[in-house]
Amino acid sequence: MTDRKDELAANLAKVEERIAAACAAAGRRREEVTLIVVTKTYPASDVRILAELGVRHVAENRDQDAAPKAAECADLPLTWHFVGQLQTNKVRSVVGYADLVQSVDRSRLVTALSKEAVRAGREIGCLIQVALDAGESGRGERGGVAPGGIEELADRVAAAEGLRLAGLMTVAPLTGEYAGRERAAFERLMDLSTHLRGSHPAANMVSAGMSADLEQAVAAGATHVRVGSAVLGVRARLG
Repeated sequence: MTDRKDELAANLAKVEERIAAACAAAGRRREEVTLIVVTKTYPASDVRILAELGVRHVAENRDQDAAPKAAECADLPLTWHFVGQLQTNKVRSVVGYADLVQSVDRSRLVTALSKEAVRAGREIGCLIQVALDAGESGRGERGGVAPGGIEELADRVAAAEGLRLAGLMTVAPLTGEYAGRERAAFERLMDLSTHLRGSHPAANMVSAGMSADLEQAVAAGATHVRVGSAVLGVRARLG
């Protein structure tokens, strides 16, 4: 366990250096960017070590892995983010532990999240997942709503009982005009965020950037970066 703690501490320190350097280069204060460690496929023991090392935000993308892990770590002072594509039949479980759902991309999901949040007596923060590979309408390859659908969906979240509109999230697209242009993709997300805050001023969270492209996300203005492999190591292939 000590070896693993040393490994995670060293990795965290490197990521921290990268974020700090990116903030300095962008003329931003370090505290403007929150690190979310994506712990998918890794055990609860790693989450415990991360908490000991000062991590306060963790993310998961599969409910069947996340639910038991969150239960095992319920005593820790952590904010749990759900970042994967979410089916409505998993919403009740996810609402039981997630503080924020970053992958809200359709009205039916808003309805389901609201119903379960009310039932559980919780308030769930919601980020609209933006698909920058979807043109102005339609859905992205990895989920998400097209830019043209943000406003309507945001209004639905804002009006839904038990939900709080927190902001926008994106994943750098693999296809379309932004493929291979992460900085441009994240700048587009910031423009969309600025527009959204015109009607929803409190929706100021911008989640973008992962292990490979966090610098571009920080440069564009992201408030949260989601880092997995750079902290936890390269994941084993799932069967």
